[in-house]
Amino acid sequence: MSPLSPPGAGMQRRLEAKLGPDALLSIETGGQFEGYASLFDLPDLGKDVVAPGAFAGSLARRGPRGIRLLWQHDPSEPIGQWLLLREDRRGLFVRGQLSLAVARARETLALMRDGAIDGLSIGFRTVRARTDPRTGYRRLSEIDLWEISIVTFPLLPQARVLAVKASAAARLANPA
Repeated sequence: MSPLSPPGAGMQRRLEAKLGPDALLSIETGGQFEGYASLFDLPDLGKDVVAPGAFAGSLARRGPRGIRLLWQHDPSEPIGQWLLLREDRRGLFVRGQLSLAVARARETLALMRDGAIDGLSIGFRTVRARTDPRTGYRRLSEIDLWEISIVTFPLLPQARVLAVKASAAARLANPA
Protein backbone atom coordinates (compact mmCIF):
# COMPACT_ATOMS: atom_id res chain seq x y z
CA MET A 1 0.00 0.00 0.00
CA SER A 2 1.14 3.50 -0.76
CA PRO A 3 -0.09 6.60 1.08
CA LEU A 4 -0.50 9.39 -1.47
CA SER A 5 -1.98 12.84 -1.36
CA PRO A 6 -3.63 13.97 -4.57
CA PRO A 7 -2.58 17.38 -5.91
CA GLY A 8 -4.62 20.21 -4.45
CA ALA A 9 -5.99 18.15 -1.58
CA GLY A 10 -6.19 20.16 1.61
CA MET A 11 -5.80 17.15 3.84
CA GLN A 12 -3.87 13.91 3.71
CA ARG A 13 -5.86 10.94 2.41
CA ARG A 14 -4.74 7.38 2.67
CA LEU A 15 -4.65 5.81 -0.76
CA GLU A 16 -4.03 2.15 -1.36
CA ALA A 17 -2.02 0.46 -4.09
CA LYS A 18 -3.17 -2.81 -5.61
CA LEU A 19 -1.66 -4.71 -8.50
CA GLY A 20 -3.43 -6.61 -11.23
CA PRO A 21 -2.64 -9.82 -13.05
CA ASP A 22 -1.85 -9.88 -16.77
CA ALA A 23 -0.63 -6.36 -16.17
CA LEU A 24 0.77 -5.31 -19.53
CA LEU A 25 -0.43 -6.95 -22.68
CA SER A 26 1.78 -5.17 -25.20
CA ILE A 27 4.28 -2.37 -25.53
CA GLU A 28 4.68 -0.31 -28.68
CA THR A 29 8.05 1.08 -29.74
CA GLY A 30 6.72 4.63 -29.43
CA GLY A 31 5.95 4.12 -25.76
CA GLN A 32 2.33 2.96 -25.95
CA PHE A 33 1.34 -0.10 -23.94
CA GLU A 34 -1.84 -1.76 -22.79
CA GLY A 35 -3.01 -4.32 -20.31
CA TYR A 36 -5.06 -4.77 -17.16
CA ALA A 37 -4.41 -2.70 -14.06
CA SER A 38 -6.88 -4.80 -12.05
CA LEU A 39 -8.89 -7.97 -12.59
CA PHE A 40 -12.31 -8.53 -11.08
CA ASP A 41 -13.12 -11.20 -8.51
CA LEU A 42 -9.51 -12.31 -8.08
CA PRO A 43 -8.03 -12.08 -4.55
CA ASP A 44 -4.65 -10.42 -4.30
CA LEU A 45 -1.99 -11.16 -1.70
CA GLY A 46 -3.38 -8.33 0.43
CA LYS A 47 -6.73 -10.23 0.62
CA ASP A 48 -8.63 -7.67 -1.46
CA VAL A 49 -11.03 -8.56 -4.25
CA VAL A 50 -12.19 -5.88 -6.70
CA ALA A 51 -15.84 -6.18 -7.75
CA PRO A 52 -17.07 -5.41 -11.27
CA GLY A 53 -18.14 -1.77 -11.49
CA ALA A 54 -15.83 -0.64 -8.67
CA PHE A 55 -14.02 1.86 -10.92
CA ALA A 56 -17.09 3.26 -12.73
CA GLY A 57 -17.53 6.37 -10.59
CA SER A 58 -13.87 7.41 -10.75
CA LEU A 59 -13.66 6.81 -14.49
CA ALA A 60 -16.81 8.88 -15.08
CA ARG A 61 -15.59 11.75 -12.88
CA ARG A 62 -11.93 11.87 -13.90
CA GLY A 63 -11.55 10.13 -17.23
CA PRO A 64 -8.12 8.90 -18.37
CA ARG A 65 -6.49 12.35 -18.12
CA GLY A 66 -7.50 12.67 -14.47
CA ILE A 67 -5.75 9.45 -13.42
CA ARG A 68 -1.96 9.74 -13.15
CA LEU A 69 0.55 7.37 -14.75
CA LEU A 70 3.40 7.08 -12.25
CA TRP A 71 6.62 5.18 -11.70
CA GLN A 72 6.46 2.96 -8.58
CA HIS A 73 3.63 5.02 -6.97
CA ASP A 74 5.95 8.02 -6.65
CA PRO A 75 3.93 11.24 -7.17
CA SER A 76 7.17 13.03 -8.10
CA GLU A 77 7.72 10.55 -10.99
CA PRO A 78 4.96 10.97 -13.58
CA ILE A 79 6.06 9.12 -16.72
CA GLY A 80 3.22 9.54 -19.18
CA GLN A 81 -0.53 9.62 -19.50
CA TRP A 82 -3.41 7.25 -19.83
CA LEU A 83 -5.10 7.24 -23.22
CA LEU A 84 -7.86 4.77 -22.34
CA LEU A 85 -9.22 3.36 -19.09
CA ARG A 86 -12.30 1.16 -19.18
CA GLU A 87 -13.93 -1.63 -17.28
CA ASP A 88 -14.66 -4.75 -19.31
CA ARG A 89 -15.77 -8.21 -18.22
CA ARG A 90 -12.20 -9.08 -17.02
CA GLY A 91 -11.25 -5.94 -15.16
CA LEU A 92 -9.76 -2.48 -15.63
CA PHE A 93 -8.29 -2.37 -19.14
CA VAL A 94 -5.72 0.39 -19.69
CA ARG A 95 -3.81 1.90 -22.60
CA GLY A 96 -1.00 4.27 -21.73
CA GLN A 97 1.55 6.45 -23.47
CA LEU A 98 4.98 6.88 -21.91
CA SER A 99 6.31 10.41 -22.32
CA LEU A 100 9.62 9.68 -24.03
CA ALA A 101 10.85 13.24 -23.43
CA VAL A 102 11.14 12.16 -19.77
CA ALA A 103 14.29 10.17 -18.92
CA ARG A 104 12.50 7.87 -16.45
CA ALA A 105 9.88 7.02 -19.12
CA ARG A 106 12.62 6.09 -21.62
CA GLU A 107 14.26 3.92 -18.95
CA THR A 108 10.88 2.35 -18.13
CA LEU A 109 10.27 1.53 -21.78
CA ALA A 110 13.70 -0.13 -22.04
CA LEU A 111 13.06 -2.12 -18.85
CA MET A 112 9.61 -3.17 -20.07
CA ARG A 113 11.05 -4.33 -23.40
CA ASP A 114 13.70 -6.35 -21.54
CA GLY A 115 11.08 -7.90 -19.25
CA ALA A 116 12.67 -6.41 -16.12
CA ILE A 117 9.58 -4.34 -15.26
CA ASP A 118 6.22 -5.86 -15.96
CA GLY A 119 3.63 -4.94 -13.33
CA LEU A 120 0.79 -2.46 -12.96
CA SER A 121 -0.52 -1.25 -9.63
CA ILE A 122 -3.48 0.93 -8.75
CA GLY A 123 -3.40 3.75 -6.19
CA PHE A 124 -6.83 4.40 -4.73
CA ARG A 125 -9.01 5.25 -1.78
CA THR A 126 -11.64 2.73 -0.73
CA VAL A 127 -15.14 4.19 -0.90
CA ARG A 128 -17.20 1.04 -0.25
CA ALA A 129 -15.97 -2.36 0.87
CA ARG A 130 -17.09 -5.29 2.95
CA THR A 131 -14.91 -7.88 4.65
CA ASP A 132 -16.10 -11.47 4.67
CA PRO A 133 -15.62 -12.64 8.28
CA ARG A 134 -15.31 -16.25 7.15
CA THR A 135 -12.51 -15.75 4.58
CA GLY A 136 -11.03 -12.42 5.67
CA TYR A 137 -11.22 -11.15 2.09
CA ARG A 138 -12.24 -7.54 1.60
CA ARG A 139 -14.56 -7.04 -1.38
CA LEU A 140 -14.07 -3.58 -2.89
CA SER A 141 -17.32 -2.44 -4.48
CA GLU A 142 -16.38 1.22 -5.05
CA ILE A 143 -12.89 2.60 -5.50
CA ASP A 144 -11.77 6.22 -5.85
CA LEU A 145 -8.93 5.69 -8.36
CA TRP A 146 -6.12 8.29 -8.28
CA GLU A 147 -3.23 6.70 -10.14
CA ILE A 148 -1.92 3.61 -11.86
CA SER A 149 1.79 2.87 -11.64
CA ILE A 150 4.25 0.73 -13.49
CA VAL A 151 5.96 -1.33 -10.78
CA THR A 152 8.64 -3.93 -10.22
CA PHE A 153 6.82 -6.21 -7.78
CA PRO A 154 3.11 -6.68 -8.44
CA LEU A 155 0.95 -7.84 -5.55
CA LEU A 156 -0.56 -10.50 -7.79
CA PRO A 157 2.18 -12.93 -8.87
CA GLN A 158 0.55 -13.30 -12.32
CA ALA A 159 0.88 -9.58 -13.10
CA ARG A 160 3.42 -9.76 -15.93
CA VAL A 161 4.15 -8.33 -19.36
CA LEU A 162 2.88 -10.76 -21.94
CA ALA A 163 4.31 -9.28 -25.16
CA VAL A 164 6.84 -6.65 -26.15
CA LYS A 165 6.93 -5.38 -29.71
CA ALA A 166 10.31 -4.43 -31.15
CA SER A 167 10.79 -1.80 -33.83
CA ALA A 168 11.61 -2.86 -37.39
CA ALA A 169 15.11 -1.29 -37.03
CA ALA A 170 15.80 -3.33 -33.89
CA ARG A 171 14.72 -6.55 -35.63
CA LEU A 172 17.06 -5.81 -38.57
CA ALA A 173 19.99 -5.03 -36.24
CA ASN A 174 19.44 -8.20 -34.17
CA PRO A 175 17.97 -10.90 -36.40
CA ALA A 176 16.90 -14.04 -34.54
